[in-house]
Amino acid sequence: MFLRSRAVAVAAALFFVTPALAQESKSVTIAAPWEVASFDPAVSGYAVQRLQIMENLVDADETGVLRPGLATDWEASQDGLTWTFTLRNGVTFHDGTPFDATAAASALTRAWQQPGVLSKAPVSAIEAGDGTVVISLTSPFAALPALLAHSTTIIPAPASFDEAGNPSALIGTGPFKVEAFTPPQSIDLIRYDAYWGDAPLIEKASYLASGRAETRALLAESGDADIVFTLDPSGYARLNEVDSVVVTAVPIPRVVTLKVNAGHPFFADARARQALSLATDRNGIATAITRFPEAAATQLFPPALNKWHDPSLAPLAHDVEAAKSLLAELGWTTGDDGILVKDGERFSILLRTFPDRPELPLIAAALQDMWKEIGVELVVSVANYSEIPAGHQDGTLHVALYARNYGLTPDPVGTVQQDFGAGGGDWGAMGWDKPEVANALQAIAKTSDDAARAANIAKVATTLQDELPLIPIVWYQHTVSVAKGLDGVVIDPLERSYGLSRLSWSE
Repeated sequence: MFLRSRAVAVAAALFFVTPALAQESKSVTIAAPWEVASFDPAVSGYAVQRLQIMENLVDADETGVLRPGLATDWEASQDGLTWTFTLRNGVTFHDGTPFDATAAASALTRAWQQPGVLSKAPVSAIEAGDGTVVISLTSPFAALPALLAHSTTIIPAPASFDEAGNPSALIGTGPFKVEAFTPPQSIDLIRYDAYWGDAPLIEKASYLASGRAETRALLAESGDADIVFTLDPSGYARLNEVDSVVVTAVPIPRVVTLKVNAGHPFFADARARQALSLATDRNGIATAITRFPEAAATQLFPPALNKWHDPSLAPLAHDVEAAKSLLAELGWTTGDDGILVKDGERFSILLRTFPDRPELPLIAAALQDMWKEIGVELVVSVANYSEIPAGHQDGTLHVALYARNYGLTPDPVGTVQQDFGAGGGDWGAMGWDKPEVANALQAIAKTSDDAARAANIAKVATTLQDELPLIPIVWYQHTVSVAKGLDGVVIDPLERSYGLSRLSWSE
């Protein structure tokens, strides 16, 4: 199985609060930007996994090291084409029905047949065995256990689906079960007393989706939320002066990046994408907007991904004159209004972003000013994040600004392959196919040989740096506030869990 380096934990500066005795009568409320709009694990699995409602066959700790989940162990056949996962005995779903091989195989088959990390693996069949799930492959794929720790491969109960097979409930095996669900805003949880593992210390918890950063900061300050994720710089600074909370910023394997439709005539030549990158003042954005100057992205993969971050790569630079020269090489000339013109078309493009991460609209506005300096007119649309994958699917997307976490699978190749493999991905490349990158990613996923992986990772990182199908802006700092007196808190750099089952209140 794959092991992520423990250096991730060091780089991510995990934030611990000393455990203490529980006060079961007091619940915990978590506030975050992300709406939970669906019962479908393919859509809302990230929240369901973080809230410990549903679980995976394979789990991972905060350093990315794989460990048993609903499967106690796993092994591959000698030819690498068959993986057998031995299932845990004595596990029940929240409705009291038994967790078994049929339920697990059915859930994974559904995940495999939908867009997601498992769809990128060379799977040919998923079958229920005698207390096992057997996954057959068309070619060796050593990263498979890591993919089974991803949020889209969680295991819902059969009763989570209606007679037509549509998701209709959130029923899992985790330490918390759903008491009430009011999509897309809130989920109320209660401890599942028949849980197979260690019992949670708190009896109840709730999740509140709050899109406005100002509102989240006020929830933290007033005590209406006990853990608040993704603060804006002003809220972070203000809460740092509030005695009732502790704030922290954790570097995680997430990067704020600009997705460019390389299939659009304006961006088909890599020099156009390079020009946009050169016109971007990352140091200015990191200093003035995110207020973490050290987070200016010199390449796509942040230092927290130590095996993917390449210190030898020439860093992405800020050079307005070089950007202008590249666009001139491509035949763009300055129009009467200062905007570039070519073949009668103005260089005017639409950037899509969303307000759930409060820095994104601010960065978009900064890019608008920076790119105007090279003659590019940028129109900014701040709407729902779903417009980005929708624009990818229907081909209307020009550029999009968002934050992407490359640690969502304990082995990053799962997410990277989803984004830059053949055909690209909703949150990855668009109109950009590089067989050498797709082949390198397949080679990385097939083997556990460190030298072979390193050589292919270097090939991927170098090509992405040269071609820029995604233009990195800043590496992400995960800002969080925690109520004083709440013990056992761990801020997970892989963003797989809120750690509810570990929490307790000091007396």
